[in-house]
Amino acid sequence: MSEHPDGKPIVNDFCITISTINGSGSATANNTLLRALFKMGIPVSGKNIFPSNIQGLPTWYTIRVSKDGYLGRVEKDDVVIAMNPATIAHELESLVPGGILLFPDDVTISQAREDVILYPMPVKKLIRESETPPMLRDYIANMVYVGVLAFLLGIDLKAIREALSSHFKGKEKAIASNFTVVQAAADWAAQNITKTDRYSVQPMDKTKGYVMSDGNTAAAIGALYGGLQFSAWYPITPATSLAESLNEWVPQLRKDAKTGKISCAVVQSEDELAAIGMTIGAGWAGLRAMTSTSGPGLSLMTEYLGTAYYAEVPVVVWDVQRVGPSTGLPTRTGQGDITMVNFLSHGDTQYIQLFPASVNECFEFGWKALDIAERLQTPVIVMSDLDLGMNQWMTPKFEFPDKPMDRGKILWEEDLQKFLDAHNGEFGRYVDYDGDGIPYRTLMGNRHPQSSYFTRGTGHDEYARYTEDPETWERGMKRLTKKFETAKKFMPNPEILTTPGAKFGILSIGSCDPAVREARDLLLDMDQPSDYLRLRALPITDEVKDFIAKYDRVYVVEMNRDGQLCQLLSLEVPTCVSSLRKVAHLDGLPLSARWIKDAILSQEKEN
Repeated sequence: MSEHPDGKPIVNDFCITISTINGSGSATANNTLLRALFKMGIPVSGKNIFPSNIQGLPTWYTIRVSKDGYLGRVEKDDVVIAMNPATIAHELESLVPGGILLFPDDVTISQAREDVILYPMPVKKLIRESETPPMLRDYIANMVYVGVLAFLLGIDLKAIREALSSHFKGKEKAIASNFTVVQAAADWAAQNITKTDRYSVQPMDKTKGYVMSDGNTAAAIGALYGGLQFSAWYPITPATSLAESLNEWVPQLRKDAKTGKISCAVVQSEDELAAIGMTIGAGWAGLRAMTSTSGPGLSLMTEYLGTAYYAEVPVVVWDVQRVGPSTGLPTRTGQGDITMVNFLSHGDTQYIQLFPASVNECFEFGWKALDIAERLQTPVIVMSDLDLGMNQWMTPKFEFPDKPMDRGKILWEEDLQKFLDAHNGEFGRYVDYDGDGIPYRTLMGNRHPQSSYFTRGTGHDEYARYTEDPETWERGMKRLTKKFETAKKFMPNPEILTTPGAKFGILSIGSCDPAVREARDLLLDMDQPSDYLRLRALPITDEVKDFIAKYDRVYVVEMNRDGQLCQLLSLEVPTCVSSLRKVAHLDGLPLSARWIKDAILSQEKEN
């Protein structure tokens, strides 16, 4: 990055951006580079910025190489591979002084910068010589920049071949044809390029015990490990790959080895209304059920979710957030659904929100959200986003849930009979027997003669009987409020990091976390130590309130325009409103550590 003084070698600490055209088949080449670096033991992350049309518009893929393990976005590039002539002027502007630009040699650069290094590549020549079939040339041409970059940076060709083998799942013909071009390009570069830049990579040992994954895949696997039995969904960017991952992993994880029977159903519905309706129906029937969507789909699901809230049906919704309002920016990331979810549906409602901040946490919340939903008999909304859900992150290997499934207060025949014996023969579906606001429930298939009740979204009393009695209505709503006080006991605890002599607090959520951690280090280097709380769930617990009350200034970092989390915290902790400071930004890109640092420092100067 630009902090490096000119002349010093830069090893394992830079940003590579590949500029191509959407639909040009660059994903294979980009993932090959990412995984090869990872196999060399170097911490990396990969971010894809792509248009919402099918093909033809510019797309960028950025690889962060960081010996220190920083995985957030940076604002300037060190190395750019410019395969799209239409955006080369933009690529040149994004380069740091001393950065390098690789480009096809048949492209003319009219406004080259004197402070960057240019490396033209004979892409068409090398592809012709590779004897690649004409129909595949446009796709395999991307392997040329893989080979040239391997020579320039010192990327291990063995690691590149291993990455190709992983990508093509052992299909030797595809592996060989791609690697042949990589090898030819690396050989050409070795013979024809005089390296004058400062960038290189060297093997490390910082990826041992880690895997590469995206959050949507992790969420799907986590849900299956948590006993998911039913998921209905409707395609929407950026949530589609979560359901697709379920389809991929169900046969591997949920197929009985003896009978061949599948124990989880994944249904593509005709629209979002049908998806949430099916999912709530499955949850009511006793299945562990979830759906996945994004903001526009969640908007359509609100009335159904209000029914699930009031009828007390457990269901999990993964909201993989994108940028709104309206269709907005379907392929960009943000955290603009927080306020909507908090006040979802009409009337008086409350919803649990979980905020995963890593791929590993997506796996954890995959199973934990199902536990919480059934324990509390209520909808749980997991607030992921495009950056976390669709991009590639290095993450510790997933761990099997460390405790049995928590199915909550379910009464089967024998359980119900014991319950009746202990309560003078009485069972009411919505009676608060334990004083925690959470009732008991029976499920379809229970043959006890007293197990049945009528589920409705209209006014009902403790025994599920229809009523419009004002006192009964108010009593029921107060019980639901009590249940959400109880819910705090089951929320994932916030993560708190402290630094001696902290001058202020920082509070954040979700995929902002990598940038916040790096920003704290940048601030510490400037003698601005901070304490940090990463919120993992709403409703908030006393730990969060105590953290806010501890500081004169708490900077709430989030990816939306209005500071939605900051607004909600102001409602939850009204006595500390003056200490809460909005640090919110939304341009469709992940936050950078530099932006967070500068935003906090600018407000600190005002104090």
